[in-house]
Amino acid sequence: MNQFPSLRVEPGKVSLAGHWTLAAMLPELDRLTSELKASTRANTIWDLSAVTRLDSAAAVLLWRAWGNTWPDTLEISAMHRAVVGRVAALPDELPPPYDRAFLPIHGLGSLVLKAGNNLFGLISLLGQLILDIAHLVRFPHEIPWKEFAANIYKAGAQALPVTALVGFLIGVTISYLSALQLRGFGADLFIVNILGISIIRELGPVLVAVLVAGRSGSAMTAQIGVMRVTEEIDALSTMGISRTIRVVLPKVLGLTVAMPLVVMWASSVALLGGMLSAMLQLDLSFIYFIENLPRAVPVANLIIGLSKGLVFGFVIALVACYFGLRVKPNTESLSANTTRAVVTAITTVILADAIFAVLTRQIGVPQL
Repeated sequence: MNQFPSLRVEPGKVSLAGHWTLAAMLPELDRLTSELKASTRANTIWDLSAVTRLDSAAAVLLWRAWGNTWPDTLEISAMHRAVVGRVAALPDELPPPYDRAFLPIHGLGSLVLKAGNNLFGLISLLGQLILDIAHLVRFPHEIPWKEFAANIYKAGAQALPVTALVGFLIGVTISYLSALQLRGFGADLFIVNILGISIIRELGPVLVAVLVAGRSGSAMTAQIGVMRVTEEIDALSTMGISRTIRVVLPKVLGLTVAMPLVVMWASSVALLGGMLSAMLQLDLSFIYFIENLPRAVPVANLIIGLSKGLVFGFVIALVACYFGLRVKPNTESLSANTTRAVVTAITTVILADAIFAVLTRQIGVPQL
């Protein structure tokens, strides 16, 4: 069987045979094109019955040789006629792209739709995690203890140095700036109240959440994203292993458990830095600071701070895993979703902190 395209011109008839495909035509494409153009005459019979293969490239070549119109007499199989028909149905020129003027309402609507889509995805992932927890309660031998412990170590223990350093510097800064103001009013002793309330209740949890979102949250998104790129997630599904139980759930629970401990650690170091700065600036001893801290800061503030850490850890891990699962198998999607995960996590943490502030405004505040 002839696998090369052949063209035979007879008086009043043009016969084609062989494989009319791009791969077969390439070696003699110029010759075939010129012969087809030279053979185009009125009342010419085109015989394509001997053509064994015909692809879209050859169909385009024939359609242009025919002057973008069907010949008067064409002998061709139904399958090959359908290939040429698809080419004939294409417009001669593509319509110009629709240049829609940008309107603020369009941009706002796009943002709302994206936010709604992400919110729906987060709720779906949360529902799946609840189902996974219910499954693990029934079958406790399937609990991934090693992954859970590893995530506590990575997100908690390995975050202690950087949170301690930043917390200490924040405590020193707040104490130093507050001391300058309090000294002018003769209210040096209130430095304990300012440091205690601001660090234990607000700055400690929020500061740690921002650091963890940038450190552990981005690492979770990148790890799951790489697993998506290398098709490890698909391999787990192929083997019948739940990706949420083995990958997502340990990260969410691990960071949720570790965050309150990291918050307590960072707040303690920040108070230590504040005490050191107060001793140097206002000549307040460590003993006085420690003795007056429980009276100035009720224990409810510590509970609120640890509760914030618990919620912030859960939110950061959930957002990080959600955007990690959305990564497509390319590096650009990996970097873009990692950035979105960090920004969304920090924004959600600040929003959750504002909700906490509204709901707990009458709790833990000393009444003068």
